[in-house]
Amino acid sequence: MPALPPLVEPGVELTRGEVARYSRHLIIPDVGVTGQRRLKNARILVMGAGGLGSPTLLYLAAAGVGTIGIVDFDTVDESNLQRQVIHGVADLDRPKTRSARDSIAEVNPHVDVVLHEQRLEPAGAVELFAQYDLIIDGTDNFATRYLCNDAAVLAGRPLVWGSIYRFGGQASVFWEAAPDGRGLNLRDLYPQAPPPGSVPSCAEGGVLGVLCASIGSIMATEAIKLVCGLGEPLLGRLMIYDALTMNYRTVRVEKDPAGAQITALIDYDEFCGVVSDDAARAADGATWTPAELADALDGEDPPVVIDVREPVEWEITTIGGAVLIPKDEIVSGRALGDLPHDRRIVVYCKTGIRSADALAALHRNGFDDAVHLGGGIAAWASTVDPDMPVY
Repeated sequence: MPALPPLVEPGVELTRGEVARYSRHLIIPDVGVTGQRRLKNARILVMGAGGLGSPTLLYLAAAGVGTIGIVDFDTVDESNLQRQVIHGVADLDRPKTRSARDSIAEVNPHVDVVLHEQRLEPAGAVELFAQYDLIIDGTDNFATRYLCNDAAVLAGRPLVWGSIYRFGGQASVFWEAAPDGRGLNLRDLYPQAPPPGSVPSCAEGGVLGVLCASIGSIMATEAIKLVCGLGEPLLGRLMIYDALTMNYRTVRVEKDPAGAQITALIDYDEFCGVVSDDAARAADGATWTPAELADALDGEDPPVVIDVREPVEWEITTIGGAVLIPKDEIVSGRALGDLPHDRRIVVYCKTGIRSADALAALHRNGFDDAVHLGGGIAAWASTVDPDMPVY
């Protein structure tokens, strides 16, 4: 499939210092001075300064992209440093946007960095995207991914997309307004969000840190190709990477002729859901705070506390006296015969999502007074046991 036309017109002439800085680009025939001037004139918005955003931002800055916008509302946490290489120890508790800006300035002070310290919301998303030539989605949840996709469609902008989980990653390019009838968007690949709770986040399931560099560099490459009109972009193809087998493969993505037309932004939290309807109903009125659980454990008739996380998480930390029974053992019914009916059961996980699913299964099987720990072991660590390791 032929390359797309260059997305950005060439900017002003390069300075003597820029010629020296970008000389290895300039001597590539397909890039040259004209391509570098396109990069200098480009405006790219990167969604998220986290695992995928970190390498993408650094390489775009090093490549000479003239204006880079960063959307992020989070602060740097110690658990980020395993993979988010744009931040360092000195940046802990700082806004990620400001930490990323400072790192970019060290790489290339010629880049204009625009900070959007906000959570992306439907209100204003299309207007924000329209200020840039291209959007890069490095977010980590389906609600924001669908919002980015739909806003990019309505703004007429190409979207470079990536995702990572444990040892695997994916990347593609979506652009509904692409020329020559080649347009398609994320909904052609994922018409519906996966069932709530079926796809763990990186915080729940983990990610190999170096995987971020593998996928992030591909995303930066695709952005540069689109800006300059180079090669064959991933538009219409999904690249799948397996780090354990060191295997890259691509599969064709076709336009869904029955796909719904995107005409407006919607409530994406409701569209994707966080927990299933059954889990939400079960948790309503059956959610304990960490303080309530602590009081109950100190009482005369303490409850049975069940940790529904995975064994690898149990090895990191656990609430004293808890019993490990992974969620799937409860949901499948395999562990129900071992649970007592004469004592209240309290289930917990890391953040309260998996435990809500386990709670729904318990209620369906006659454990009517079972409850779960709201906020999970993370909330317990922050309020009851501040010395507990967190992950």
